[in-house]
Amino acid sequence: MLKHNLLKTSWCKLRTRYIHKNASLPEASSSKECAIAKVRNIGILAHIDAGKTTTTERMLYYSGLIRHMGEVHYGNTVTDYMDQERQRGITITSAAVTFNWKNHRFNLIDTPGHIDFTMEVEQTLQILDGAIVVLDGSAGVEAQTLTVSRQADRYNIPRIIYVNKMDRADANFNMSLQSIKSKLNIETLPIQIPMEKAGVLEGIVDVITMEKLTFDKKHQGMNLIKTKITESDDGKLWDVTSEQRRLLTDKLSGLDDKLADVIIEQESLDNVQSQMLVDSLRRVTLARKGVPVLLGSSYKNIGVQPLMDSVILYLPSPPNVDRLNPYRCFENNLAARIFKVVHDKQRGPITFFRIYSGNMKKGQKLYNVTREQSEQCTRLYIACADDYEEVGEVSYGNIAAVAGLKGTIAGDLVTTSASVANRAKQTMLTENPDQLNYVDNFFASGVNLPDPVFFCSIEPPSLSSQSALEVALQELQREDPSLHVKNDPETDQIVLGGMGELHIEIIKQRIKTEYKIDVDLGPLQIAYKETIQDAVKDTLSVEHRLGQTTHKVTVTMSLIPNYEGKQKLLLDRSPECASNIDGIHPRVMSAIKNGVNAALLHGVKLNCPVINIGVKLHWLEVARGTSDTIISAAALQCIRKLLQDGNSILLEPMMQLEIVAPEKYSSSINADLTRRRAAIQQIDMRSNNKVIRTFAPLSELLGYSTTLRIITSGNATFSLEFSHYQLMTAVDEQEAIEKIKGF
Repeated sequence: MLKHNLLKTSWCKLRTRYIHKNASLPEASSSKECAIAKVRNIGILAHIDAGKTTTTERMLYYSGLIRHMGEVHYGNTVTDYMDQERQRGITITSAAVTFNWKNHRFNLIDTPGHIDFTMEVEQTLQILDGAIVVLDGSAGVEAQTLTVSRQADRYNIPRIIYVNKMDRADANFNMSLQSIKSKLNIETLPIQIPMEKAGVLEGIVDVITMEKLTFDKKHQGMNLIKTKITESDDGKLWDVTSEQRRLLTDKLSGLDDKLADVIIEQESLDNVQSQMLVDSLRRVTLARKGVPVLLGSSYKNIGVQPLMDSVILYLPSPPNVDRLNPYRCFENNLAARIFKVVHDKQRGPITFFRIYSGNMKKGQKLYNVTREQSEQCTRLYIACADDYEEVGEVSYGNIAAVAGLKGTIAGDLVTTSASVANRAKQTMLTENPDQLNYVDNFFASGVNLPDPVFFCSIEPPSLSSQSALEVALQELQREDPSLHVKNDPETDQIVLGGMGELHIEIIKQRIKTEYKIDVDLGPLQIAYKETIQDAVKDTLSVEHRLGQTTHKVTVTMSLIPNYEGKQKLLLDRSPECASNIDGIHPRVMSAIKNGVNAALLHGVKLNCPVINIGVKLHWLEVARGTSDTIISAAALQCIRKLLQDGNSILLEPMMQLEIVAPEKYSSSINADLTRRRAAIQQIDMRSNNKVIRTFAPLSELLGYSTTLRIITSGNATFSLEFSHYQLMTAVDEQEAIEKIKGF
């Protein structure tokens, strides 16, 4: 086993070096030569194990970037370059690769499918122009497919769907189409159908061109053979394909007025030229009225080249994307959005970015608009996963990487100078005078950080390793903003917050393998929240004498339960309070806000953050000379007293759990779920498997993967995603408090 791992590691290193020695990466000059209309910034999105990384590997091979294809199960793929990815056979961090296909430049990003690393997908989506959603042909739309589709919807990203693994005996193309329509609520436009012989996938039929596509097995699918379908030679296949073409044309005519006019003029669905269908399909895809659906088997080297052709035909180039419009305020000056940071042992921090206007040059001075600080760009790279090709300049519309930026993180916006940033902001404010919040958010960070659902303490093996651990955590947090790191003032421990058990485990292993620090993790704790059930109001007076000054504050506040607004501090504008509230000095009001924010960070039961409440200020009296600190402390004490009086209660994180298992195990699974306080939502059949969807408390799912493996003899899979926070019963709350406090 050890020998096998050593051989595998050596092969991976040799192969990574081979990529840049022998393959044709786009050179620095090609950045200028490659017309902007021929650039495609795309991501690959999918549920875990749908075949994203395998599909990416085939794209790199057919484009000529690599000479030998790797496999996920051998741990030698280009985009899964981390040790943890190769050992576990999953994608953990998104990887960017640039390559050429048919005189077009693809900037492609392979993203993780596991929900614990959904932040990697979120960071990536904001800079993409289009996306390929990969489905498992035997499963259709799965839990994480829904999540990534919702994320892509938020950024208005046009996409195409690729139904992979169609070589499997239980693969069903029609079932996949139905699941896309019902679960994603998208109009499906299948432009291919499977060509099978005795239930085995032999090739693909192109519905638009009426051609059979077969792939040379001897040369790993490199040679694509196209054969026209004729009525005399193909009989039944001709009839099926003709009917599918008519259905496609009919669907498109209902979504695209230009094609509808042509059909009305011709009075037929049969005589529409292929190019007209392609043009119509592009318009519909870019308008997000429908989605082209393709199929194949990446592992068997079937269908990848037509998928790459479809990226060129149907997904947008940078000038086509409406989302680029806000960046017009920079005119021809540089505007680039950061979407990822990694730490390279030789090169230091590598910052990945997308250019929305202007060009970026090696050695250029950059201004971080979000953080209002200048930084020096030292080197400029085109990325190929964890290997880099140095270039002198990167042009508008492209994705690339830069070394030398020390304070820039994912979501930041960079340009050339503060004056350019201010001018752009003024231009945008002039164009959008009533949308101040929109403008402020645009120039701020573009990443919404999710709250962690797990946390645990982390300790170095010795005091001498403390500073090294702090550096490691600082770098990891910069790479992964969903990792929360804080110091607990009560225990003086470092506390990690993460998105799941796997997330925390990966961080621990990375610290051990990459930073050589043998850390210990405390037991995983659930990230509970607190709220109140009753509305309460009270007045608090605080008086302190410090030296010759008497600091005195009298404050009246109330707490509002079930409040969902973003603004936590509300002001009482009733006739009897309005004059008092209007007379509060801005400096004093700022101190009150600080007190409110501090009070809501720690509840009274388990010291957890307080959510779903509003704080209303009714009255405030402050003696002359009273310090801001005393004012903040008075607000904090008043709120804590109100929390105790307002029947404070714990909220626990509820997870959306989806289990796929053979039918014979379903009763055992359901019995186990009942013991875990789960509420079953839906049970469906998928081939010979039961699909069980349920809500369950996160506290009951610790170590669930091991239990499920035992119950089903390793024949089940499950996915887990945070859903919402839910009120706990008195009994469950008491158990949680006893478990955490020990009494």
